Amino acid sequence: MKQGGFKLDWLLLPCLGSIAVILLWWLSSKTWSKDLPDPLKTWNVSKEYVLEPFAKRGELDQGILRFTLLSLSLVVKGYAIALILGTPLGFCIGLSKTFSKAFDPIFQILRPVSPLAWLPLGMVLFLGAGKNTSELAAIFTVAICSMWPTVLNTAAGVRSIPQDYLNVAKVLRLSRYQTLRKVLLPAALPYMFTGFRLSLGIAWLVIVAAEMLTGRPGVGGFLWQEYNSLIYEHIILCILTIGIVGFVLDRLMSVVENRLKFA
Repeated sequence: MKQGGFKLDWLLLPCLGSIAVILLWWLSSKTWSKDLPDPLKTWNVSKEYVLEPFAKRGELDQGILRFTLLSLSLVVKGYAIALILGTPLGFCIGLSKTFSKAFDPIFQILRPVSPLAWLPLGMVLFLGAGKNTSELAAIFTVAICSMWPTVLNTAAGVRSIPQDYLNVAKVLRLSRYQTLRKVLLPAALPYMFTGFRLSLGIAWLVIVAAEMLTGRPGVGGFLWQEYNSLIYEHIILCILTIGIVGFVLDRLMSVVENRLKFA
């Protein structure tokens, strides 16, 4: 019974949900919007990019996985910077009321700023980088936009630590490093990973927008080119790719979190 239930939950129900969405898509293409390509036409027009995922025929004419890897390479760099900056800032806000009062209002002002605003600033900051200007601007935009969930959730995790834990650390005369490693990090880790997962999702969304604005090769750049060319089938392919990659990234982060919990 358990095995059957497992198959029902993890295989049958997602398949039924996917079929329902495909049917709705097909009906919409036949009734509501005549310009919307149906699933079969989308596959026929886009299959070259799927069946030859690593092909390179031109700068913005590549296989869909090749585009995805180009986008992910920038995401990894920007996301790493976001964690390197965001995690210590979160600990500082959580541990120091003075630091929190001084900088938390600034973070709250910068946090809702759109990537569409940060990208031009990045272009200005790295204007002298020549051909790398758009790449560095995209990495900067990913880092600055995806950093805030990590900062705020890390701070919330540190603040949630019972004072008794810190008192025990003082009684045991643990050093600051030992307190961080044995008390603060384990207690705040669930909050931190919530921030990490949110930051990763934002990083993936931002790079698509940055590529659309800069015309860089990647999923976003390809999507914008196909929009201008009115090739709607490729737009749908890009949307599906963005969603699937975002789902996979979230699941991978969940696996890492579970591994660390039981380590």
